[in-house]
Amino acid sequence: QVQLVESGGGLVQAGGSLRLSCAASGRTFSNYAMGWFRQAPGKEREFVAAITWSGGATYYADSVKGRFTITRDNTKNTVYQQMNSLKPEDTAVYCCAEDSSRFPSRDYHRYDYWGQGTQVTVSS
Repeated sequence: QVQLVESGGGLVQAGGSLRLSCAASGRTFSNYAMGWFRQAPGKEREFVAAITWSGGATYYADSVKGRFTITRDNTKNTVYQQMNSLKPEDTAVYCCAEDSSRFPSRDYHRYDYWGQGTQVTVSS
């Protein structure tokens, strides 16, 4: 059974930084792309960032490009998201997800497994 467990969320002032982690277990982590998605109250789930199985390529939503960085450590079965220059509009529940293939999609329907999410709140 695949499990994804996020950590690192919290409350931060605008302009601040947070680092999210997502620890995976249950199948060969290095075989699959990983993604981060977020959902704010009353809004649709949206793609944030994704990374290929090897970490060789990364993809970002325009709204976070240049501020967020996704990385992975296949020796630790963990994917990270460094979030800098946070804005109040970044406030949401952030979830990591494991894709069904080595190359990620921006479409959340493609992802097989999801974490429970971690709350990020950015105050103005």
